[in-house]
Amino acid sequence: MVHLGKVATTKEIEEKNKTLPDIDGLDLGAPGQDEVTASVYGSRYAAMDLPKHEMPEDEMPREVAYRMIKDDLTLDGTPTLNLASFVTTYMEDEAEKLMVEAFSKNFIDYEEYPVSADIQNRCVSMIARLFNAPVHDENAQIMGTSTIGSSEAIMLGTLAMKKRWQNKRRAEGKDASKPNIIMNSAVQVCWEKAARYFDVEEKYVFCEEGRYVIDPQQAVDLVDENTIGICSILGTTYTGEYEDTKKINDLLVERNIDCPIHVDAASGGFVAPFVNPGLEWDFRLEKVVSINVSGHKYGLVYPGVGWVVWRDPEFLPKELIFNINYLGADQASFTLNFSRGASQVIGQYYQLIRLGKKGYRSIMFNLTRTSDYLAHSVEQMGFELMSQTRGRGLPLVAFRLNPKHNHKFDEFAIAHQLRERGWVVPAYTMAPHAGKLKMMRVVVREDFSRSRCDALITDIGLAYKELCKLDEHNLIEPYQEHMKNHHSKNAKNKNTNDHFSDEKHSLQGKHGKTHAVC
Repeated sequence: MVHLGKVATTKEIEEKNKTLPDIDGLDLGAPGQDEVTASVYGSRYAAMDLPKHEMPEDEMPREVAYRMIKDDLTLDGTPTLNLASFVTTYMEDEAEKLMVEAFSKNFIDYEEYPVSADIQNRCVSMIARLFNAPVHDENAQIMGTSTIGSSEAIMLGTLAMKKRWQNKRRAEGKDASKPNIIMNSAVQVCWEKAARYFDVEEKYVFCEEGRYVIDPQQAVDLVDENTIGICSILGTTYTGEYEDTKKINDLLVERNIDCPIHVDAASGGFVAPFVNPGLEWDFRLEKVVSINVSGHKYGLVYPGVGWVVWRDPEFLPKELIFNINYLGADQASFTLNFSRGASQVIGQYYQLIRLGKKGYRSIMFNLTRTSDYLAHSVEQMGFELMSQTRGRGLPLVAFRLNPKHNHKFDEFAIAHQLRERGWVVPAYTMAPHAGKLKMMRVVVREDFSRSRCDALITDIGLAYKELCKLDEHNLIEPYQEHMKNHHSKNAKNKNTNDHFSDEKHSLQGKHGKTHAVC
C-alpha cells in the first residue's frame, strides 16, 4: 500500500537544524574552481545533506545525483531477503530489457501504441483460458483487463458487482441503498478499502482457532437480498490456504440463491492451475463470475501489474465502460487509472510466452518442494505449522511457537532476531476472533533457492536458541525493551504520518489484526 507522508513544517525543520553542526563555520579550505570535474566524493555535494524538504535552487551533476541517491537506498532492505512479500524480485535480463525499452510508452494511448494494447488482449485471453473460461461456448463473451496489481482489480470487481445488484434492485422497484459483501475476516486490506470507498457494508465470516479460511456454510447463511457477492480467496495472505469456492458455489446452487462469487486469486491464480489442476475454484463453477490475479506475484513480473476477468458482459454493467476511439475502432476501457507505463504488461507477455505452461509448472513445483522442505524443518525445531503442504496451498510456510512450551517471548521477538541477521520474516497478529493468535510467515518465491533456504533454517534455529537462553536467565523483558527502543528510534519511522494512527474503522483498528504485507 502507499503510505501517507507527513510534510514537515518550517518550524520543525528549523528546530532540527539547530541540533546539527554548522558546516559552513568549519575551515575546510577553498573549494576547487570546477567542482563538476571532481570525483563524486571529492565534490562539495558529498559534504552536504541531500535535499529533503524543498527543491534546491541549483543543478547537481547527474553522476553525483545518481550516486548520492544510490547510497541513500543502500539502507533499504535487500529484496531477495524480504520473505514477507509475494512480489517478484527476479526476472531475466531479456525481460528487463524489454520493460526498460517500454518505459516511455503511455499504455492508455492506444492510437500511438496499438501493439502494446493488443499484447494486453493476448494476456487476457491466455489468463482467461488458464482459469477455464467457457471459451468453447460459441456465444461466450469473456472479457478482462490489466490493472495496477490486484488492488485495482478488486476495486473493479466490487464496483461491477455493486452496479449489477443496484440495476437489478431498481428494475424490481426495490431499495438499492444498502449493499453488502461477504468475506473472510482474514482478507487483505484492499477488500476493506473497496467496501469502504464504494459504500458497501462488510459482512465477515470470522476466523476462529483452527480455522483461518472462510466457512462456506456461514458465508451462504449471511446472504440476504442486499448481498452483492461473496469473496472467496485462492491463497489467504496469512496461511496461504485455498478457500473452498466449490462448496460455496454448491450451497448457492442447492438453495437456488442468485449471488455471484468473485475469486480473489491474487496469489494462487498462477499456482493452483499448475500444481493442483484438479482443484475446482474458477470458471468451471457457475456462480464464479469474476476472478482477479496479480501478475507481480506468482505471475513472475516486477510490480505492479494485475488482471481481472469476467465470465460475461452480464456481470460487467455497460455504464461502467468508456469507449476510447483509436484507428477508427472503439476500445472499451474499465479502469480507475488512466496514464501508466506499458512495461509491466509487456513483461507479463514475455513470461507467458517465454515459460509457457511447462515452464510455470516447473517453477511452481520447485517452489512447492522448497516450501515443504522448510515446513518440515520448522516442525522439527518444535514450531507449530499453520500452512498447508503438498500443493494444497500457496508455497509459503506459516508457523508459530508451540503454546504448550509457555515461552515468555513471542513470534515478534524471533522476527526481530532474524531482522538483525538481515532476514525479513514478518510476525503477524491473526485476524479477529482467532484468540489473538500470533504467527510468522515465509513466502517462497522463485529466487528463494534451496541453499538460501538452508541458511534461513540455520538462522531461525539460532534465533530460537538465543531467545530460549534469554528466557532461562529471565532476560526477556530487557530484550523486549530493546526491541521497543530499536523500533521507536528507527529512522524509517520518523517521517511516517501518525495523524491517523488512532483510526477505529478497520479490522486492525478494531481488533488489532495486522494488515499483512503482500
